[in-house]
Amino acid sequence: MLAAGFMAASVNAQNTAITANKAGDNWYMGVNVGVATPQQKFGDYGFFKGFAPKLGVRVGKNLTTVFGLAADVDLYMLSKEDSKSLMGTKTFVDGMNVDLMGTFNLSNLFAGYPGEPRTFEVIALTGLGWTHAFGTANKSNAINAKAGLDFTFNLGANKAWQIYIEPAVIYGLEHWGRSNILTEGSDFKFDSRAALFQLSAGFNYKFGNSNGTHNFAKAQLRDQAEIDGLNAKINELRADNNAKDGQLSAKDQQIADLKKKLADCEARPQTAAVVEKTENVLQPHVIFRQGKSTIDPAQYASIEMVAKYMKNHKDAKVKVQGYASPEGKAEFNQKLSEKRAEVVKNALVKRYKIAADRITIEGLGATDKLSSENDFNRVAMFVDTTK
Repeated sequence: MLAAGFMAASVNAQNTAITANKAGDNWYMGVNVGVATPQQKFGDYGFFKGFAPKLGVRVGKNLTTVFGLAADVDLYMLSKEDSKSLMGTKTFVDGMNVDLMGTFNLSNLFAGYPGEPRTFEVIALTGLGWTHAFGTANKSNAINAKAGLDFTFNLGANKAWQIYIEPAVIYGLEHWGRSNILTEGSDFKFDSRAALFQLSAGFNYKFGNSNGTHNFAKAQLRDQAEIDGLNAKINELRADNNAKDGQLSAKDQQIADLKKKLADCEARPQTAAVVEKTENVLQPHVIFRQGKSTIDPAQYASIEMVAKYMKNHKDAKVKVQGYASPEGKAEFNQKLSEKRAEVVKNALVKRYKIAADRITIEGLGATDKLSSENDFNRVAMFVDTTK
C-alpha cells in the first residue's frame, strides 16, 4: 500500500509542482454516519437483511496531491442480545474498528492537480486495522483489512469543507490468540466469509496551511529561457542602477561645490554703494524692481525726505539721476533709467508740491558701479546742485 502510494506521488510530482508541505499543513478532521450489513448470510442475517448503525471519526493528512494517510475509528451500535442480533452482543456499542489507511486521490492521479481541489473528486482508501467486538461471554479482537471509495464534494470559497459518500468493505483477517478465525471462529464473525459492507456519509474540515490556503498551492515554475531572460533583466537593472549612482555622486559633488561658493559669497564683506560722481549726493535712494519704473509704496519715504529738505532750503535745487542694472539690452536700460528719474520728479512736483524748475532729471543707463549687488543698481538718486 505504501509503495503504491509513493509511486503514485512520484509520477504525479513529475506533472505538478506544489509548494512545500510542512508538518502542520494539509491536516483534516471529520465525522461520518452510516449503516453496516454482512456480505454473506449467517444465522438470520445476510446481505441487506440486517443493519447496524455506525458512527465514525476520521483524522488525516494529505502528504501529496495524490497520496495521504487517514486514521478511522468506527463504532457499531444498537444490536440486541438475542438470536437476531447482528453482532451478537448486548451493549449499546457492539463493535469497534480502528484503521490506518492510505488515501489515493484518483482524480489528481489521472488528471493532474489543477491548483486547487476540484468540486467533485474520487478518492480511494485502503489499509489495515484492529476490530473489537463487545461480546456477552468473551470479547473478541481481530486484525481487519478495509477498502473504500469516497465520492467527494469540495465546498466553500476556500474549498475547506469536504462532504463525501463512502461505500466500504471490512474483512476480518486474524483472531488474536488463535491461528485463524476461518477454522476456529470469532465472536465478531468478521471473516472473509462474513465480511461487512458499510455505507457512510460524512464531512471533513481541512485546516489552514502555511501557504495561506486550506489546500496544496501550485508552485509557479519557469523554464530556463524565462530564467535567463529574468537574469538578463536583473543585470540590466543593476547596470542602470550603477549608472544612476554615478550620476547621483556627480550631483552630490556639484551641490557641495555650490554650497561652498555660497558660503564664500556670504562670508565676503558687503561693499557700500559707490557713487561715480563727486557731487553732493543726498542719501535717500529710490529703489525699483527689475525692469520696472513704478514707485513702490515703501519708497515714498525716501522721496518725502528729499521734499522736506527742499522745503527747508528754499534755494536748493536737485538733480534726479536714474540708473538700471546691467541685465538686458543697453538701449532698453537707457530708456528705463530716464523713466525712473522722470517718475521721481513727478512725485516731488505733484505729491509734495515742489516747483518743477527746481528739479532736473538725468538717465544714466545701466551701471554696476553703485553696488556689487544688482538690486542696489536699480535706483534713482538725488544730487544737490545748488552750489
